[in-house]
Amino acid sequence: MPLQKLAHLSDLHLDLSPSSDAEARALVEALLAERVDHVVVTGDLTHQGGRAEFRRFRELFAPLLDTERLTFIPGNHDRPGDDVVGQWMKGRKVCTVEREGLYLVCVDSTGPHNRSYFASHGELSPAVLDAVDTAVCAAPREALTVILLHHHVLPLPEESLPERLATRLGWPHAAELALGTELVSRVQGRCDLILHGHRHVPREFDLGGDERRALRVYNSGSSTELGRFRVFHHAGGRLLAPPVWRRTSVPPAPKTARHNFLPALQYLAGQLSTALF
Repeated sequence: MPLQKLAHLSDLHLDLSPSSDAEARALVEALLAERVDHVVVTGDLTHQGGRAEFRRFRELFAPLLDTERLTFIPGNHDRPGDDVVGQWMKGRKVCTVEREGLYLVCVDSTGPHNRSYFASHGELSPAVLDAVDTAVCAAPREALTVILLHHHVLPLPEESLPERLATRLGWPHAAELALGTELVSRVQGRCDLILHGHRHVPREFDLGGDERRALRVYNSGSSTELGRFRVFHHAGGRLLAPPVWRRTSVPPAPKTARHNFLPALQYLAGQLSTALF
């Protein structure tokens, strides 16, 4: 089978601002210049779950959508506001996408609690794990098998003051998926990649296994903030080398441009006040 390229993006947080548009356009231009065969976006396409934000995403990424080279899943930021997740998930928690040499298991790790802007943690149920198991079992032998979900499956460090405060208070806001490690153990040896977002600092784990099915977990980070994305080269259902980073023409954005911590601190203060009084 021919050499193919898979690009991983996440956490675009499109908010209709000129800077947001410029960052997204730069990503699309870089993806087209790289001649990628397929692109995945692991959630938080929008910043507040608005229909206008989702419509803007579709407009900006039309060159990839129109050629069926783009697959995306929801994140917690796609649930508040107009809850645009319903426009593409249609109530499904797990679905699959097949392309030449590529088999994607798409998992919605968001929950009803994500309708609140600040309840950012995800959820998996035993039924979802069973559905993922069934989907992975159906993967073609000569296809790269990839699980996509938004929230992290393994523990990661907190990245902000509100996250650290939430963890100290015993709230799940920054925690990994409660059934994340079980998902990993179920698919190890039968899956090549788990790709996720949610955390804005890129991370990676090589979980080992045999030479053909060494499971690797990658967090994209925020592609718009970073101004870069990973590209995986694969053929015949095998990764050919570690992924490479590709940069856009737009300089990385300051972290505060995507997350204003004051509202989060105010929310945490309110939660603490409720708990104490």
